[in-house]
Amino acid sequence: MPRRNNILANIDWLTVGLYLLMVFLGWFNIYAALYSDEHQSIFDITQQYGKQLMWIGFAAVLALIVMLLEDNFYVFFSYIIYGVFIVLLLLVPFIGKEINGARSWYEIGPFLFQPSEFTKSATALALARYMSTHGFKLQTPKSLLTVAAIILGPVFLILLQNDTGSALVYFSFVLVLYREGLSGVVLFFGTLIALLFVLALVLANLTLALIMVGVALIIYLIFNPKLKQFFNVAIIYALSIGFFVLLNFVVKTSFELAQFILTGAVVGSIIVLYQSVRNKLPNYTKIAIVFIGSILFTISVDYGFENLLERHHQVRINELLGIESNPQGAGYHVNQSKIAIGSGGMWGKGYLQGTQTKFDFVPEQSTDFIFCTVGEEWGFVGTLSIILLFLVFFMRLIWLAERQRSTFSRIYGYSVAVILFFHFMVNIGMTIGMMPVIGIPLPFFSYGGSSLWSFTILLFIFIRLDASRLEKLSG
Repeated sequence: MPRRNNILANIDWLTVGLYLLMVFLGWFNIYAALYSDEHQSIFDITQQYGKQLMWIGFAAVLALIVMLLEDNFYVFFSYIIYGVFIVLLLLVPFIGKEINGARSWYEIGPFLFQPSEFTKSATALALARYMSTHGFKLQTPKSLLTVAAIILGPVFLILLQNDTGSALVYFSFVLVLYREGLSGVVLFFGTLIALLFVLALVLANLTLALIMVGVALIIYLIFNPKLKQFFNVAIIYALSIGFFVLLNFVVKTSFELAQFILTGAVVGSIIVLYQSVRNKLPNYTKIAIVFIGSILFTISVDYGFENLLERHHQVRINELLGIESNPQGAGYHVNQSKIAIGSGGMWGKGYLQGTQTKFDFVPEQSTDFIFCTVGEEWGFVGTLSIILLFLVFFMRLIWLAERQRSTFSRIYGYSVAVILFFHFMVNIGMTIGMMPVIGIPLPFFSYGGSSLWSFTILLFIFIRLDASRLEKLSG
């Protein structure tokens, strides 16, 4: 059989090998996290590590089914698959099973099925299908709105299930859009919003207000080094802010001084915006608009933080930013995880020798905090090896995505890479205290059938598409 049509010969066995290595390393670490003298056999199906082996077996069957289907099946049925999972997400709040405060599971006999995990693959397929249609241009308003609807539809439905962690994963698709031509301005604004959100929570309102005004003036000077125009802008801001500061002392209200300063900065920016438009200074116009938007967003952060986020999310973010400290409360998971990882030292305590692990100091250690088992028993060398293994895996996925001859396969391949990378980055960030605890698993390592099966399907669809790349025309 010619190699061109021989799917078996065209399978990227290196990626398959990396997948198998990570799955079995995950299984061994689940065993280490839950090991007890009463249940020493790793094949004991009454324990999670025994069940995980069953999930691995089912995952192998799913991978085989995925590989046996024609690659055109995923293209043709992409919208239908997406629609089916949207319906499942719509129904789960009404007929689903509630676990840990989130009603996001279906109970089918002895099995639990979480549709939000599998919807990632469905969304990637639908996005790839739409963006690979003839004549598609990402920059048009219609295309952007449709793409946003495909991505944000599942996000909205998952948020209704009180599963914020799973919903956040979908924002990783922005990186796929960037690869396909989305302006870098979007990434800039995303970073700016995240930075302003953190600063609004960490800094006092007055300090943040003064910093924002100072930064705005510096940016104006960078874009136009003419001192005369810079002083004109500075005088406008000074007069506007001065007026509202004076108003604060004359009119006694419940508002803070910082709010008056920000109001003055907004008014000053509006005046600068008017002059920029009238004098045809496009850089000034853009900066003024961004600055006004930044101030308004900053003002809204406190309200949004207090009224839109759940209390446990507020506490976790405050713990991360150092605003609150409660090692025995909300910060207990992360604190114990860092102790476990730090206690491993350079080489670790040895397999099955982790004391933090054995005495159950770290909650959810076989699921969300599986990485701290690696840190305690394998040490710095072990954790670094696992991180490098993941990085090699991601680089391989990107390389595979770039060699695709069809736009559909390339977009889907990048979707696989960014979804798995987001899980990897956030999960490890949680265990070392650099990310808020939002409860998402480490791919192929964390215990659970739904997560393992969904990651397996997500990956092997791409491996199947890649195996047929030689049959495709370029474009």
